[in-house]
Amino acid sequence: MKRNRLGTSELMVGEIGLGCMSLGTNRQHAISMIHTALERGVNFLDTADLYDEGLNEEIVGSAIQGRNRGEIIIATKVGNRRIPGKEGWVWDASKAYILSAVKESLKRLGTDYIDLYQLHGGTLEDPIDETIEAFEQLKQEGVIRYYGISSIRPNVIREYTKRSSIISVMSQYSLLDRRPEEAVLPWLTEHSISMIARGPVAKGILSNCGRRLQGDYLDYTGESLSSLYPKLLDSANVNDRSLSQLAIRYVLSHPAVAVTIPGASSLEQLLENIDVAEAPPLREEEIILLQRLTRSNKYEQHR
Repeated sequence: MKRNRLGTSELMVGEIGLGCMSLGTNRQHAISMIHTALERGVNFLDTADLYDEGLNEEIVGSAIQGRNRGEIIIATKVGNRRIPGKEGWVWDASKAYILSAVKESLKRLGTDYIDLYQLHGGTLEDPIDETIEAFEQLKQEGVIRYYGISSIRPNVIREYTKRSSIISVMSQYSLLDRRPEEAVLPWLTEHSISMIARGPVAKGILSNCGRRLQGDYLDYTGESLSSLYPKLLDSANVNDRSLSQLAIRYVLSHPAVAVTIPGASSLEQLLENIDVAEAPPLREEEIILLQRLTRSNKYEQHR
């Protein structure tokens, strides 16, 4: 599998990673899926302390036990704080909370360091300098190797780019959500920061079984998706690709995207995603056609 440098870091990530959120809570099934991914060349596992109230981190930790830790890049996230005895969570980007939460993530993951620690959101109202101080302290202590943010807010992304040493931004990006092309990807390219692209198959709509999943998606109505779907499917079939492989390849065609993390809840989905690594990159004329078929949508908020 082709590997790309994550920002200016020493982390070399396989272009197809594994978004672990969709693995579910069946430990045996989830661990088997992770093992299959690792054996097929995936080396980037993305999780978060929020997923399944920490269970997802525990599953990832169990799956990597006994394996060469240096060959696996673990990314997790912080910022969504659960209050004991209450439902849901609150947002907490304070230094004190980050320094506390990382210890719990390390325990669940069964490791003594995290390769990429990400702020799981963020607003301009946060104590941004304090948040950055926490990540920098953890980096100096060797608890984390690098840090980044997970955000779809261009104004927040710009602030962290200006004021911190983030190496990556995780953001939603797909043929149906091309907003990053206008407001984020050029900025990241200029600052040598990589994108970790999530949602490349748009909740399964951009897959061969997507016809039955179609409802509204961002500024697409179900009707417009029904019209678009066969055109995208034809484009994939012409080049002997599945629709999901075409969709993932499109996201990877942008040079700022280092890795994409399609989720998978079944072995079939996982293997289809990983097989993208064997497919050739899209040709320029394919990219142009896909951009003509889809919308160049833009962020309406948080610009």
